[in-house]
Amino acid sequence: MHTRTLGHGIDGAGLAVSAIGLGAMGMSQSYGPNPGSRDDMIAVLRSALDHGVTLIDTAEVYGPYVNEELVGEAVEPIRDRVVIATKFGWHIEADGRYTGVDSRPEQIRRVAEASLKRLRTDVIDLFYQHRVDPSVPIEDVAGTVGELVREGKVRHFGMSEASAATIRRAHAVFPVTAVQSEYSLWTRDPEAEVLPTLAELGIGFVPFSPLGKGFLTGTVSTDAGFADGDIRTTIPRFTAENRAANQRLVDHVAGLAEAKGATPGQIALAWLLAQQPWIVPIPGTRRTSRIVENAGSTAVALSADEKADLDGLARRLGVAGDRYNEVQFSYVGH
Repeated sequence: MHTRTLGHGIDGAGLAVSAIGLGAMGMSQSYGPNPGSRDDMIAVLRSALDHGVTLIDTAEVYGPYVNEELVGEAVEPIRDRVVIATKFGWHIEADGRYTGVDSRPEQIRRVAEASLKRLRTDVIDLFYQHRVDPSVPIEDVAGTVGELVREGKVRHFGMSEASAATIRRAHAVFPVTAVQSEYSLWTRDPEAEVLPTLAELGIGFVPFSPLGKGFLTGTVSTDAGFADGDIRTTIPRFTAENRAANQRLVDHVAGLAEAKGATPGQIALAWLLAQQPWIVPIPGTRRTSRIVENAGSTAVALSADEKADLDGLARRLGVAGDRYNEVQFSYVGH
């Protein structure tokens, strides 16, 4: 797999990563009970490197904490060949509930120290603010992460689901290497303001849920049921009615995939890769077979006409249902 470079960093050097990364969240939460054991997930994480995937994305809040521990154990023997991204920014109660955002400088430092231990490493390659904290000036956040970089505990600063204006303010204090937000064929929000800002400032972009939480793979049927604890039960876009309405979009992608000898998921990822050379999607999975499939998207070439057709797909067909519910949206776009 070829590599891509995110941002510039404090010394002008960007962060080189595989063109497709791996989101580890689903191994610990959000998609119902994991059918595999801890050892199975460690094997899946390690297999990613065998297929060219070097960027692994986690966060303290996934679990919470257990996902970082899982990633730390998995990559310890291959640490020098893996780029670890993790995140700070939530207030997590003793019982594991997260009850709001917290990016106070002292909290950022506490999270960094705890994450380093769980990840079994002496440096975090990419440290994202998971959600913007409106009560803490973003300049203070950027400055604190900058101090951690200078101390050698963090290599690069990232932000997630931030507005273009907030990204600019942060970047003016300390270079933002990457921004992570939801982006896919059916979630196009970053295109209006965020992506042009990143292009101007030389910041990389890391789309999460690039496969639409599984829907764009064509494997989530209209009448599918979701297990207890599956985040999709809380998302308006995944009601049975909205899935039925959105099936036209998936059918269109599936038709192109069949014509090109690819899978719908590979088409969705290839479209993202074709948007900009500094975009690195991080699809999540619990199976090595999916890692292989996702990695294969880097070999899927889209013609100019095919890309243009996909560019306008959501506009032509429409997308039914919001990507978040009201509570989830309250943490986005500051």
